[in-house]
Amino acid sequence: MADDEEEVGEEENTNNLGSYEGDRNEKSERHGFGKATLPNGDTYEGQYQNGKRHGTGTYRFSNTARYVGEYVKNKRHGKGIFYYPDGSKYDGEWNENVREGDGTYTYPNNDTYEGEWKNHQRHGKGTYTYAATKAQYIGTWNAGKRQGPGELQFNHYKFVGKFRENYPKGKGKFVFKNGYQQNGEYHITST
Repeated sequence: MADDEEEVGEEENTNNLGSYEGDRNEKSERHGFGKATLPNGDTYEGQYQNGKRHGTGTYRFSNTARYVGEYVKNKRHGKGIFYYPDGSKYDGEWNENVREGDGTYTYPNNDTYEGEWKNHQRHGKGTYTYAATKAQYIGTWNAGKRQGPGELQFNHYKFVGKFRENYPKGKGKFVFKNGYQQNGEYHITST
């Protein structure tokens, strides 16, 4: 799954609650530890408070996706790990069902991004590692793209400079392992 796509398997609305085994409060609401099976086949096992998922728990989607982590008022909130059907995984902070804060995303091809997130996208400081080549981008991101100062490191050289919309833009330099440097001004051109 691309990290800028909508979340896989939104959790089912609690208006149709399905079956439940577990603790209840004096109002007969789900409260404490419980296990639920929803009408769509999803399951949840974990903490409830006043009828809502609240605390730690595991939500299993019928499409094989799975979330293990913290909930606040029925939403993924705090620390948690989301396992996607395509084999990718996000391990990090959530804010009201949105990847936001610090986290690590492992893609199906084993590329990884470790850093800051906002609105499900790479945003802020972070490091993207390409599994096949071991190349890395270390720098700033904006709305999922390389943006601002950064370093693109390869096996025998690196580019140090500014990026715009994923590409080098403005002053920058290539630095080679033997110490040589190539300084220049980089412009985005269309082909």
